[in-house]
Amino acid sequence: MIRHKKINIVYILPPSKKPAGGPKVIYEHSDIINKLKLTNISSEILHLKKKKIFKIFNSLKKNFIYKNRYGWEAKDLKVDKNFFPSKDWISNDIVIRKNICFNKNQDFIIIPEIMAHLANDLCIKNKIKYAIFVMGAYAMNSTSDYEELKKTYNNAEFILTLSNDSSKCVSHIFPELKNKIIKINLSINNHRFLSRKKNNLITYMPRKLPTDSHILKIFLKENLPNKWKLLPLENLNEKELNKYLCSSKIFLSFSDFEGFGLPPLEAALAGNIVIGYTGGGGKEYWKKPLFNKIQKGDILEFSKQIINFTKINHTNWVKKTTPLRTKLMLKYSKDIEINSIKKMSKKILNLIN
Repeated sequence: MIRHKKINIVYILPPSKKPAGGPKVIYEHSDIINKLKLTNISSEILHLKKKKIFKIFNSLKKNFIYKNRYGWEAKDLKVDKNFFPSKDWISNDIVIRKNICFNKNQDFIIIPEIMAHLANDLCIKNKIKYAIFVMGAYAMNSTSDYEELKKTYNNAEFILTLSNDSSKCVSHIFPELKNKIIKINLSINNHRFLSRKKNNLITYMPRKLPTDSHILKIFLKENLPNKWKLLPLENLNEKELNKYLCSSKIFLSFSDFEGFGLPPLEAALAGNIVIGYTGGGGKEYWKKPLFNKIQKGDILEFSKQIINFTKINHTNWVKKTTPLRTKLMLKYSKDIEINSIKKMSKKILNLIN
């Protein structure tokens, strides 16, 4: 019988105190790996933050010393041993790693694309195997030093992605790495979107392209029917967010350089007519009549479509589109996500052994 080594898959993240899609996905994946109870495989989260002494100095370097270079530097970082994400938006039983001393015979590191260049100091120099997790291909500019960036991608064992769009972008930027790409499926917790009385409510997230949403509000001011209300979704915990998504009829998407774009998909599954920008990754699910595309910046057409959709019978629309939502729920199911993570974990296990 072949006895495999015990391996530990370590996800690196900066500590994020506010709800954010990328960290939420990583926490979920790490939790899934541990709950799979696969032989000899475990997972941890390592939070890295900037040392206080370097924060001001780094700001000076960025703005005055060499403006053309940006990105975190490994020597400026330390482990945040005490950080744990708020339970208001993370319910996973994640395991926090307390040190940065990696074991090349046991640890496999997964670095998000926003920190990819750190692989040079953290992994390559110490002969630690790693993967880069490209959650959004439009955030791959972690450093302006292209040669360093290319080196970290070339030396990665795998390039993980979340969407077809990100996979295509990575293949376009680094054609020679096409066979290293592993797409990890996302899932939607459909139980969050329980039936709720729908109101004449239009919801949106103002942190996405705030200038566009502000201008759109001006276009709607004198044209939106009196019984309808615009509601910005901000500073909410997950329970509150679900409540408003389930009670609104229309969701406005201001997706920009998104690797996937989860909020519009969640809004659609909650029974909303989604109107707006697809972003990057959203193109793989953006189909009528659930999703209605607006060219970025076309505020006039944006406002016209909103007004038109306030005139339809929303109850009938929901009944008519139920099969489409069911299809999306199956496509982004927890089982499919778990299977994709299981396959990735086994590939890492075989690589280490």
